[in-house]
Amino acid sequence: MALLLAAVCSVSVGQEPLVQVNDAWVRQAVKGQSGTGGFMTLTSRVPLTLVGFRSPVSASAELHEMSMQGDVMRMRAIDALPLPAGQPVALQPGGHHLMLMGLTRPLSVGDHLVLTLKLRDGKGQIIKQTIRVPVLATAPAAATASQPH
Repeated sequence: MALLLAAVCSVSVGQEPLVQVNDAWVRQAVKGQSGTGGFMTLTSRVPLTLVGFRSPVSASAELHEMSMQGDVMRMRAIDALPLPAGQPVALQPGGHHLMLMGLTRPLSVGDHLVLTLKLRDGKGQIIKQTIRVPVLATAPAAATASQPH
């Protein structure tokens, strides 16, 4: 158990995070919805792999990807998403994204959620980075401007 705890690192306050997070947002969840998506652009300073995340507002959280199979859009859970050093990786509607399931409460525009990203470095160590993300009805203007048309 001590070995496992030693392998888990956390980003502390005042320390520059390993991953820069831009245009982060979580889609508003209306009453009756049990899940929603989270989106952002991640740029890592060193090669890392996003291996999961969690939030206190959801019973479960998974990394997902959407892809076209013929004329059908399919969504599936993935175990990991590589974050090459210095290369922005977009989590966006219709592609890779975070999926919050089993919401413990409705998410309204104007709320902010805490998400903890779980990252693995090249040595297999787990690093956790906590971020604060706004709840929005649609993508922020900066995020939609950077998406391909």
